[in-house]
Amino acid sequence: MADGGQKAKLRLIRTPNIGPVTYRQLMARFGSAEAALDALPGLAARGGARSFVAADPRAVERELAAVDRLGARMIFIDDPAYPPLLAALDNAPAAITVRGDMALANRPCVAMVGARNASAAACRFARGLAQQLAGESLGGEGVSIVSGLARGIDTAAHLGALGGGTVAVIAGGIDTVFPPENAELQQRIAADGLLIAEQPPGTEPRARHFPYRNRIIAGLALGTVVIEAAPRSGSLITARIAGEIGREVMAVPGSPLDPRAQGCNALIREGATLVQSAADIMEALRPIDPRIVAGPAGGYRGPPIAADADDADRAAVIALLGPVPVPVDELIRQSGRAAPIVQTVLLELELAGRLERHAGARVSLI
Repeated sequence: MADGGQKAKLRLIRTPNIGPVTYRQLMARFGSAEAALDALPGLAARGGARSFVAADPRAVERELAAVDRLGARMIFIDDPAYPPLLAALDNAPAAITVRGDMALANRPCVAMVGARNASAAACRFARGLAQQLAGESLGGEGVSIVSGLARGIDTAAHLGALGGGTVAVIAGGIDTVFPPENAELQQRIAADGLLIAEQPPGTEPRARHFPYRNRIIAGLALGTVVIEAAPRSGSLITARIAGEIGREVMAVPGSPLDPRAQGCNALIREGATLVQSAADIMEALRPIDPRIVAGPAGGYRGPPIAADADDADRAAVIALLGPVPVPVDELIRQSGRAAPIVQTVLLELELAGRLERHAGARVSLI
């Protein structure tokens, strides 16, 4: 069962308007979840909120009990078992729920993603490629294959890698099966591989959850391989995230006559590494220093937070904000305020429900 500190952490995570970035800032500023929870009403009030209510502790206890009942466990970002490559993301999940062998996520990982309506040839190729990769060694460790348990390429990749090590990141709760036909495969991965979920147990996957899942897939892996993807598909979102966080982006070329190959061909044209075999993928990844996946979790160090900001500081920062996302660095430059002061004002606004955070360290008013 979870201890008091874990319950407080989860209550902080589940409190409205607290995302991964805000969670890290609060923990860095106050040192513990308990102290952060005590400070939330005052911070939100300074951001303009008339009232603030933290997550119901009874709901947190029910969630932790459900995790235990399902034979799963919750891993927080400051836990030594938390994957260090994932922790390096500025918006890494503050907690993940897992079933299976966490060692698979802490060894070198390759993400494989692609079309849900993939061709039979592409699925066969993905299955064989995953099987070969899962038997390879990188930096003295076996390779794990990460994917999203969707139809098509994801399913083929998991099936190919089951014998060597596969990690499935799902968009719903740890007990939710989607798509339904992958129920047996999901159980096999939970037993013989690793199943990861960010959402609470019982959560049905919604469209907004899939980009969150995609960042975990990209964040776990040294590189992402795309096999058949239409333009503007979820697979290309995963590839874009991988590129933004400095990971290798690879794509398998396809026929220009097949719409399902347009996304991969476009990635290659834009600079992704063209791969046609497991050897190509290993060659692309081997120059990366394997020690980056062997160190302790810690990863991203958030920006400093000031003890407080005054009304003039708040006015200066708020005057620069609007509905269009703007980089935080630009707010610091134009406001003339120190970075910790600006971060504190943004934290207060977010807790008050007035600020939205976007990819690329950008923010906007709601």
